[in-house]
Amino acid sequence: MKTSAMRKITLTINFILVLALIARSQSYQGTVGYQKKDEKAIIIEFPYPASVVEDAIVDKMEKLGLKKKESKGFLVYKNAILTDISSEPADYMIKVERKSRKDRDESIVYLLISRNDENIIARSDALINSNAKTFLDRLSPDVDAFNLEVQIKDQEGALSKAEKKLKGLRDDQESMEKKIRKLQDDLKDNAKDQQNQQKEIEKQKQVLDSMKAKRKTS
Repeated sequence: MKTSAMRKITLTINFILVLALIARSQSYQGTVGYQKKDEKAIIIEFPYPASVVEDAIVDKMEKLGLKKKESKGFLVYKNAILTDISSEPADYMIKVERKSRKDRDESIVYLLISRNDENIIARSDALINSNAKTFLDRLSPDVDAFNLEVQIKDQEGALSKAEKKLKGLRDDQESMEKKIRKLQDDLKDNAKDQQNQQKEIEKQKQVLDSMKAKRKTS
């Protein structure tokens, strides 16, 4: 009975996680401002800062052999072939920005596809649009992995900084302990010097008393 119940709970949790991933990575069609006009675009959102998402996309495109150019806030890949979208060359324009002022750790990605100055997405090419959405949806694992590497690098930096601080504190401790040992040695030397000086004072007193004793009494 317990095993059966646990299986049901596990399946339910897995189903919820799958639904959450699907909902999060679902791309859709919308518009974006480009060259002073609202252009049809494929859009997807990510729960990461825009800088991380943009770097992840640049990294992904480089692995596909495509080098970026930048123009007015867009990553531009001119006359490029993305076989996942189309076997024919096209101009791919990608814009990544923060979702809103409040959502600093969430970003939105816009994908424009143009060929011979024609917006292919606006042409309502069902296959191209479907492929473009699938391409963006499949970016999620790449962005997740890239963000994890960024977090790992940041954590390594934080760890290195903490270790460096600890080393500095230990060095300070060693320096202070040396100073303490020197002060302790100085205290011992000082105590000996006081004892010797006290003996010298006693000696000088005896000499003085002896001199005074030689005074003629009237």
